[in-house]
Amino acid sequence: MNVELKDNIKFTTSNIPFAPSYKPGLVTKNSGWRNEKPVCDTEKCNGCFLCYLYCPDGVISKYGDKVEIDYDFCKGCGICQKICKHGAITMESEK
Repeated sequence: MNVELKDNIKFTTSNIPFAPSYKPGLVTKNSGWRNEKPVCDTEKCNGCFLCYLYCPDGVISKYGDKVEIDYDFCKGCGICQKICKHGAITMESEK
């Protein structure tokens, strides 16, 4: 695809720079440096998915009306716990 712009500048899809695309969050596993990990109590979880929306690393997935956390890539930042209005997510020590 060629697009001609003002002043005779041309861009083609072959010369537009791009970066590799990865899943949001960490590209590699956290290597065990996390101090705390989030744990979801499925009995308290009402499926509002605010934790899923606010997770900066994209490690929370929706399964039906519940969530699953990918601990391999979770940094343990605790944002999911702070945003959970039902107290379904708690931070537990890794050590």
